[in-house]
Order: sequence, then C-alpha cells, then structure tokens
Amino acid sequence: MNVVAKTETGRAVGDGFALVRDRLPGGGKIADLRREAFEAYERAGLPHRRIEDWKYTDLRALMREVLPLAPRPDAAALSRAAAATKPQLIGGVRRLVLVDGVFAPSLSDLGNLEKGLTIRPLRELLDAGDSALSTQAFAFDNSNPMIALNGAMATDGVVIEVADGTVLAQPLQIIHVASGGAPAAMFTRSLLRLGRDAGATLVESHLAADVATAYQTYNALVVSIGDNARFEHVRLVEDAFDAFNISSVNVSLGAHAHYSTFGLTSGAGVSRYQMTVTFAGEGSRVETNGVNLLNGKQHADTTLFMDHAVPNCASREAFRAVVDDRARSVFQGRIIVRPDAQKTDAKMMTRALLLSDEAEADNKPELEIFADDVTCGHGATTGALDESLLFYLRARGLPEKEAEALLIQAFVGEAIEQIANDALREVAIATAQRWLEARV
Repeated sequence: MNVVAKTETGRAVGDGFALVRDRLPGGGKIADLRREAFEAYERAGLPHRRIEDWKYTDLRALMREVLPLAPRPDAAALSRAAAATKPQLIGGVRRLVLVDGVFAPSLSDLGNLEKGLTIRPLRELLDAGDSALSTQAFAFDNSNPMIALNGAMATDGVVIEVADGTVLAQPLQIIHVASGGAPAAMFTRSLLRLGRDAGATLVESHLAADVATAYQTYNALVVSIGDNARFEHVRLVEDAFDAFNISSVNVSLGAHAHYSTFGLTSGAGVSRYQMTVTFAGEGSRVETNGVNLLNGKQHADTTLFMDHAVPNCASREAFRAVVDDRARSVFQGRIIVRPDAQKTDAKMMTRALLLSDEAEADNKPELEIFADDVTCGHGATTGALDESLLFYLRARGLPEKEAEALLIQAFVGEAIEQIANDALREVAIATAQRWLEARV
C-alpha cells in the first residue's frame, strides 16, 4: 500500500478546492461525485515516475504544483480570446469557444443548428439538474489522479448530442483558449453522444492569446458512439510554449461503429494526451493517428489504451514524432484483448525521427492478449534523417534546412493524409508547415 504524505502543495490544492467549491456548477449527486474525485486525487497527488503509466512524465518534477483556478473571463479576456481565435477559424465549421475554462456564447456559433443536433454548455446542464447526462459526463475512472482532479474542478464544457440517424454536414470545432490573465489553471469537461446510425466530425483546437504564459489546462472529453455510427476527431495543440496541457478522452463504441482520430501536438511546454477506447459492441473499428512536432525543451506524452472486450473488432494505431533540440516525445500504447474478444485484429506502430543528439523519444508499445483467435502486432523505430536522401536533395541545390524540411514533411504527411475531411486535413498540413518554417 502506497502512502502519500501531505505536502505543502497538497494542502494548497485542498485549500483551493474548498475556496472555489461555490463556483463549481452542480449540486446533489454531482457535488458528491466532485468530492469523491478530489479525495481520490488527494490520496494519490501528482503522478510521478514510480507509477508505471507515468514513468516518462513525472508531473511532480515537471509541474510541481497545480495553479489556482482561473477567474471567469471578463470583457478584456473575451476580447483577447477573440483576437487569438480569429486566425484559427475554419470555413464551414461550427465553432464552440471555451475561454479560460468557461463557455463563451458571444464567440460561439449556436444559430441555425442542424436538425437532430443539440449543443448546451455543461454548466447549464449541471445547474438544470439533468442527472442522466451529468452522471455520464463525470463517468471517468478516478484511479487516474489527473482525471480525478479534472472531475473535481471542471467549471464548464460543451455537451453535444446527435440524434439517431443524423449525419452532420457541418463539422464542429471546440476551441480552448487561454486569454492571458495571471498564470492559472483551467478545467473543462465535455460530452459528445452520437446516436444509432449518426455521423459527426469534431476538431479540438488548443491555443493562447499573445500575452498568455505559464498557464495550466486540464481537459476531458467523454464520447459515446452508437451502433453503426461514424465519428472523426481531430486535435490540434498549439498552446503557449511554457504552458501545461493535460487532456483525457474516454470513448465507448457500440456495434459496427467507426471511430477515426488524429492528433498533432506542436505547442505546450509539457503535454499529456491520454485516451481510453472501449469496444462495447461487435464489428467496430478504430483508426488513430498522431504526430508530435517538438523542439526546445518541450515534453509531449501520448498514452493510448485500446480495450477489446467483444469479438470481431479492429484497431489501428500509427504514431510519429519529430524531435529536435532537447525535446522529448513519449508514446505509450496498450492493447488488451479480453477472453471473449475472439477475431480481434489490432496493430500498433510508432516511429520517431530525432533531429538532434540531445533529442529523446521513449516508445512503449504493449499487448495483453487473453484470447487465442486474434491477429495482433506492434512495432517501434527510432532514427535520424536518411543521409543519402539528404545528400540527394542538397546535390540538387537545396539548402540543408529546406532539404530536411522536405523529408520531415514526407515523414509526417502519411499520418496527416488519414484525415478524411478535406478542410481539416489542410488545417493540419498548415500547422505542420508553420512548425517547419519556424525551424528553417
């Protein structure tokens, strides 16, 4: 049994929870769930390297403390957020903006919703006492201390429901913005429910106003995908370079559902993206692709858990990292095949490209198989740019950095091309190009 001593930081967080409890929406059962979640976090504290799932991302060393809860955004904060989001707006996409952890209707597009689509702020749902949806939104496992902390402190979020048989023509975009007040922590929790035979595309963008520094953002998303539904999810993390971003996603798939996801991290000083996918219905398929573009002293951790609990499902994981300077990329992928999950087809591959002698990539793929009629595999590679290809390009007159940029673009391009939506694929390509141009 591990005993965690109550540190000064632990006491400060506990005092902070007591001080802001009146600001947190939801009473009754939700208040009880918050208290239970915070008690779970207090018992564990910030994760550290002696915990296997966190051995490469020691938050006690990297973060040290949880900052006070950010205040509600005022007019000045909303103005800074509007300026920050303007270059990130995507044509033909419905935007939903969260500023400093609070839903901002004035910056969001809530008019003329498609038939079968419902969008509400989480705070509104909690204050209205909608117990069924509220309970589902807080249905994370508190054994993960950062998920528990998010459950205790979440101030707002977005609740999206897509009715049975509704296929949205317009993608949705949730934009998380740090407005640039004093260094603070922001906590959001969102819920997306797709009915039977439904379809939707969601892009999440994480960004900051020009003056935002040293903030912490903790985000959680609960996704329920109905039978025969299709969902595409794209994440673009461009937080400030001294920010912390800890994001969690919990996905449950019905029968014959299809879930595809892509994530690109080029911002935040320290980031951790942890996703759990549970196959609850037969015949479902998941495709997840990710890219880390890191330099300086950035640290980015992607941890994925595929829980194959039923037969005849398939999952594919492909992750790529480009690491420069003294940055560090972490990929942890675990596939578990339960005893009843016969005919599972699961594969995982991670590749890392190191551009500096001091760059680091830690890859930990894992398989836990308890069924005997399965097809599973994993692999991991780490290396430098191909010197012969560099020589070929430079011999044709390209400067060294431009030659490297072409090879890097080809390396990450295969993952980006998996994005089905044309507009979102172009946005991801533009994000990668900005990183490459800054390097050149």
